[in-house]
Amino acid sequence: MDYNFKAIEEKWQKYWKEKEIYKVDIDHGKPKFYVLDMFPYPSGAGLHVGHPLGYIASDIYSRFKRLQGFNVLHPMGFDAFGLPAEQYAIQTGQHPALTTENNIKRYREQLDKIGFSFDWSREVRTCDPKYYKWTQWAFLQMFRHWYDNKTNKAEPIGNLIDEFEKNGTKNIDASCTEQLIFSAAEWKNKSEKEQQEILLNYRIAYLADTMVNWCPALGTVLANDEVKDGFSVRGGHPVVQKEMKQWSLRISAYAGRLLNGLDTIDWTESLKEMQRFWIGRSEGAEINFDIINTNKKLLIFTTRPDTIYGATFMVLAPEHEYVDEITTSEYKKDVNTYREETKKRTERERMAEVKKINGQFTGACAFNPFTKQNIQIWISDYVLAGYGTGAIMAVPAHDSRDYAFAKHFGLPITEVIAGGDISQGAFDSKDGVVINSEIINGLVAKDAIVKINDEIEKMGIGKRKINYRLRDAIFSRQRYWGEPFPIYFKDEIPYPVDEKNLPLELSEVDVYLPTEKGEPPLGRAKNWKNADGYPYELSTMPGFAGSSAYYLRYMDPHNDKELVSKKADEYWRNVDLYIGGAEHATGHLIYARFWNKFLFDLGLVCEEEPFKKLINQGMILGVSELIHSITPYFLKDQPITTTYNYIWCNGIYEIKDKNGNKIDAEVYYSADMADEVLTNLNHLEDKDKTKMIKFNIPIYCTQDHTLFDFISFKKWRGNFSPTYSVFVCKDGYWIISGYNDKITKENWYPLNPKNNNSGNFFTTPIVEKLSKSKLNVIPPDNTYNEDGSIKQEGIIEKYGADTLRMYEMFLGPLEQAKPWDTNGIEGVHKFLRKLWRLCHGKENNFSVSDGEPTKEELKILHKTIKKIREDIENFSFNTSVSAFMICVNEFTDLKCSKKKIIEPLVIILSPFAPHIAEELWNQLGNKESICNAKFPEYDENYLKENTFNYPVSFNGKTRYNLELPMGISNEEIQDTILKHELSQKWLDGKTPKKFIIVAGKIINVVV
Repeated sequence: MDYNFKAIEEKWQKYWKEKEIYKVDIDHGKPKFYVLDMFPYPSGAGLHVGHPLGYIASDIYSRFKRLQGFNVLHPMGFDAFGLPAEQYAIQTGQHPALTTENNIKRYREQLDKIGFSFDWSREVRTCDPKYYKWTQWAFLQMFRHWYDNKTNKAEPIGNLIDEFEKNGTKNIDASCTEQLIFSAAEWKNKSEKEQQEILLNYRIAYLADTMVNWCPALGTVLANDEVKDGFSVRGGHPVVQKEMKQWSLRISAYAGRLLNGLDTIDWTESLKEMQRFWIGRSEGAEINFDIINTNKKLLIFTTRPDTIYGATFMVLAPEHEYVDEITTSEYKKDVNTYREETKKRTERERMAEVKKINGQFTGACAFNPFTKQNIQIWISDYVLAGYGTGAIMAVPAHDSRDYAFAKHFGLPITEVIAGGDISQGAFDSKDGVVINSEIINGLVAKDAIVKINDEIEKMGIGKRKINYRLRDAIFSRQRYWGEPFPIYFKDEIPYPVDEKNLPLELSEVDVYLPTEKGEPPLGRAKNWKNADGYPYELSTMPGFAGSSAYYLRYMDPHNDKELVSKKADEYWRNVDLYIGGAEHATGHLIYARFWNKFLFDLGLVCEEEPFKKLINQGMILGVSELIHSITPYFLKDQPITTTYNYIWCNGIYEIKDKNGNKIDAEVYYSADMADEVLTNLNHLEDKDKTKMIKFNIPIYCTQDHTLFDFISFKKWRGNFSPTYSVFVCKDGYWIISGYNDKITKENWYPLNPKNNNSGNFFTTPIVEKLSKSKLNVIPPDNTYNEDGSIKQEGIIEKYGADTLRMYEMFLGPLEQAKPWDTNGIEGVHKFLRKLWRLCHGKENNFSVSDGEPTKEELKILHKTIKKIREDIENFSFNTSVSAFMICVNEFTDLKCSKKKIIEPLVIILSPFAPHIAEELWNQLGNKESICNAKFPEYDENYLKENTFNYPVSFNGKTRYNLELPMGISNEEIQDTILKHELSQKWLDGKTPKKFIIVAGKIINVVV
């Protein structure tokens, strides 16, 4: 039989499922290996060929480790909460659970078709109450703990209360929102409400007023990566900065441990550097500056206390709590206007726009305790409320942003570090000598820092401090489709839901919109209260809540008593290999590491770092196709199209059909003539309004960068397309009417009547991200029109899953971006067909012999085994595919189809192409799945070279090659060369002056 990949793949996918081949349990008789993929958000669009790249890589490695005898945990689930499903629910009225379920079914169907070795018995879905019970449980643990800087770990809140009752805050060194001071007596005299408010200052999960990205149109807070240029990524709605009461997680308490932990894990250095920058460790000092005419002190953090004599003004974040209080009446209006403008920009945008200079004087001044001068206090958006103290002492002579600010507003600049030219710019150096600074004059910076810090502490105006850029994670979202907080409110104070009542499940609402009062959608729920009538929290948790510990739940997914049992955790321990996108470097990967460290503090997990090794797969880029048109009018909110009854191009002045009737049509131009059309635009009416435009069209209408399916194109255009469409080529044009025209000579209008050949209409290809919006996505399987007809043929239906898997690996190194090119897939498919023919012969009958392999055949086999093993271990899967192709070509040339060669070959191929490997393995007479085979060892003896093919040169020029035995003596080599018939031509009867022989490399005869 021929290589019927459809039947083979369906057969073995069914077998694997029925036999539960990939199901794993704890097995102390085998070493464990845990491979994890970043689980997907199931969108309605389904998978495209870019999505499985990382999954294929992890699947290859999982199968490889299993063949090596490891007990491999390779689970999969769905990150199923989120804004897209909620927005779709708002638009359609469907419950997000329904659309999410449908999307998951589609994803699962596609993933199964690709043949992944996932243990689906461990599937988790973040929207399943049985799963988010444990997200709620973890939140409650954070609510019930505080971070003790002395023990450097999370401690029960009860310990903190006991200390308050005995000694007040005297012995407390905590990570907290605000440093509080009170005695034991003062604590005991406070009301329950006052005590609970104080505890919120210390809890790891706490409620506080926080500046957030607020999107009024969506009615919710957005994360920084959900905002771009002041607008929401989803929907393009305006986003403003707003102070709101939000739940936050005190991730900043773990900043030092998150930083140090990077040295213990096998991640790429670039990814580690991204996290190090995000965590942002700084050593410096906190210093208090008195604010003139008030009793307030302005606390700042600086990494360069040695430059304090050069501090000539102060800058506060516009959101700083003192701004309202210190701003004078003269500047009130201007300050308020500036603050309103700042609200329109996210912190990320403010950090990025380093060249933008703006600010506003408050009218207030601070006192520099070293220069004894009053210095102005300004506000500017380049200072962030969440970093340091939200205020800086500006030293313009030695900081570029301060320098630009001072120059722009005419503020004083005082040089305190020698070596630069402050007339030209700031001199930011730690190597210079301090000047104009009294007590530290003449010292180099590092010594000056030590001395000035001593003086600051001696004066009682500050202290040494290590600071981190990492800020606490805002944990509230004003959405419906997310985990409910297990919190109720009594007297406006949050209290935890009893753990025995978890999960607290989402309640039904009439619509998924904020209430008329502006409350989150859960404000619409009936009886959203506990048994005592106290209201539950109305916000829900963010997307990262469900993904922060899912890897732990996979270890023990059906345990209804605990997140993960001690037995399961101590066996699986942590993730040995994690594969996912680099875009999660400063989001999910930080949060998950924090979450794990917190659970480690509680003794609930045995490893402090969750992910031992991390690989970021590169992006598969798509080839988009653009079509050219010219438009005389740009109409707001109207599609780009051309609707006029004549054109100028290659002698065409009017568009007429075969009957000579003028027609109104949209007109498009083949890419090879677009420049010519553009040059002649002045021949058109309304030329000032006319220009050439190009836009993306569906790639399924194209082939080899030509538009070949005009009807599909018109169907895609739909109501935007008039009855007639004209496609102008170099040598003529097509006129297509309606959606049913067949492409025949009747549609073709040649410019040269003698030339009746149909012309090619070319599109313009560009490489860009695979995206539904770019119309360039390629589905792994078929997609269908509403009438059931095939809209776009998938790779699996056309070539098979094994071809898809191997081709995605063949595209290039795993961690690099690479363009998808369907033309190259044929070569991979031909390789699989060649392997099939090798085992089945010309008659397509299985014909593997029991003969003994030759040395040459064994050499090819063992060379390939070694190569594939090394490539998999180094994640060099693209070179593995090449090695397989070379190997099968060599065996085909040798007509080798011996069982002792084919059997190990299909084993090493099985991680890459499991379906064909399983079929051949079965045909070879094996009763168990190839998944239970053993990865073969290579024998170095077969790899040793017995001969070497020497290039033989005469006077330095290679004239021929000669294969000689390894180990042959120089005398024997010389004698062989002299006797060789080809040598006679180049010796020309002369006696060689000298032989230069480098064993295993070259032979050169000097004549």
